[in-house]
Amino acid sequence: MRQHTRPRSGRFKVAGALALMSALVVTACSSGGSDADSGPSGEGQDPVRGGTLDIAYFPDNPTFSCVDPFQTYWIEHRSVIRNVADSLTDQNPDTGAIVPWLASKWEISTDGLDYTFTLRDGVTFSDGAPLDAAAVKTNFDAFIDLAKTSGGTAFGTSYILGLESTTVVDPQTVTFHFTQPNSSFLQATSTTNLALLSPASFQKTPEERCLGNFAASGLFVLDNYTPGQSISLSRRAGYNWGSSLSKNTGAAYLDAVKYTYVAEDSVRTGNLVSGAIDIAWPRNPLTVEDQELIKNSGGYIEARSLPGVSNTLFPNVTAGKPLSDPKVRQALYQATDLTTNAATVFGPDYPVVAGAFNSTTPFFQSQADKLGFDPDAAGQALDAAGWTLAPGSQYRAKDGKQLSLTYPIIGQYAAGNELLQDQWRQVGIDLQLKVVTQAEAIGLFKSGDYDLTSNYFTRADPGALQFILVEALANQKAVAHNAATPEVAAQIQQLFVKATQTTDEAQTKQAYDDLQALLIDQGVTFPLFERQQLAGLSNKVNGFRFTSESFMSLNDTWIQQ
Repeated sequence: MRQHTRPRSGRFKVAGALALMSALVVTACSSGGSDADSGPSGEGQDPVRGGTLDIAYFPDNPTFSCVDPFQTYWIEHRSVIRNVADSLTDQNPDTGAIVPWLASKWEISTDGLDYTFTLRDGVTFSDGAPLDAAAVKTNFDAFIDLAKTSGGTAFGTSYILGLESTTVVDPQTVTFHFTQPNSSFLQATSTTNLALLSPASFQKTPEERCLGNFAASGLFVLDNYTPGQSISLSRRAGYNWGSSLSKNTGAAYLDAVKYTYVAEDSVRTGNLVSGAIDIAWPRNPLTVEDQELIKNSGGYIEARSLPGVSNTLFPNVTAGKPLSDPKVRQALYQATDLTTNAATVFGPDYPVVAGAFNSTTPFFQSQADKLGFDPDAAGQALDAAGWTLAPGSQYRAKDGKQLSLTYPIIGQYAAGNELLQDQWRQVGIDLQLKVVTQAEAIGLFKSGDYDLTSNYFTRADPGALQFILVEALANQKAVAHNAATPEVAAQIQQLFVKATQTTDEAQTKQAYDDLQALLIDQGVTFPLFERQQLAGLSNKVNGFRFTSESFMSLNDTWIQQ
């Protein structure tokens, strides 16, 4: 379904930002096209078979080119994998409910330690091997081994937390045993990262699988992956076990799919408008201007927020740092105009972030009432914290020290940071944006020589956040250690334990409700934007569908001939 959100007004005081926002709104309102005029040309018609779908992606990962389901974290590759490799279950993107797919049913033991899945009959991998309990065991045994040998860097490691063993009960039944309850595991079985490969695939090295040397059970076969250049898929003959969430559970309508990598957003959009490609899939949201170009050319836009952690900042609250004072952390919320920032940076229809998680995350609870823009209250909070603004001074000071916050930015892209810098300047805070390399950032985190940093995790389960904030699990342990006081860190960990180590969904919900409130009440996360996936489509493309991970499902997709 095409998403159209209502414009939201704001009160941002910086004149330049207001002028920019006004220009964007005028551009959007003066367009010759309209949302009502945009859409697939074959809507309401019977699908037709044939054709190659051409998709242009954001550039490939320059340091970790990998299309192996368990290893990769790159969003674009996970979207490819969704159409190549199937999973035990699927997740409804509208409700978050887990539904059968390769598994027809499952049981969870009362202690939450055992998950038993019954597999559907007749499923095969593209190399002809049966998808049976032995194949599932081969996959998960390999996952456990790779989680150990990779040092936890394989992205799927976080999805099998506590998994001890996999047992073949009979050819169509398999049981997973955990050392401790993991209520997130059922959702994990629906993800691309736990998608299944043919047993023979695990005779290849992890590096070979990264380059696409594997067989899977999906509706397309991965024919070729040339890192940095292209990926090509072809229709799997005889496929008839698609998820019930798709209208078409049989063979794909498309003959083939070709993915290429295009660095420049404007070039990608130009290729779509000219008809050279069918879908433009950017990493960052399409600009208002590009959206209008697409719609005016007869194309249309699909949008869905990526589930998991929002675009949010994490503080360094260690002793002696400005953000160790809760009054200063409270002032940051009040000094930030989230509504205007979303409209100014991404356009008037862009959703406003309302917490540590994006709104598509199961168990999401809006914290918008705690994130209101109130610069006067921010100034009062800073005054109470002893950071005062002397006559004629631009920035506040305390004991002769200026109120400066250092925010290391990895890479050049930093949407909205200058607006944030301007807003905080209005209340006397000096936000210093420091562009650094990945290696430099790691050094800064270890030394604690920073005040704010950003991070995110794309998964349709709020348990994703523990791999940022729980020190024992986090990839950046220094960031997790610095983000909350020991007392608050202990509360966060306890809430994750309460949420994940139970079979009682009501308890899980309550724990995540309490967690989301705690994160804002204690100033542990500073949400900036919803992370939204937008795609520009030619009107020839019909049957587009977002998965629960906000990836692209091609089961129902067909091209108007």
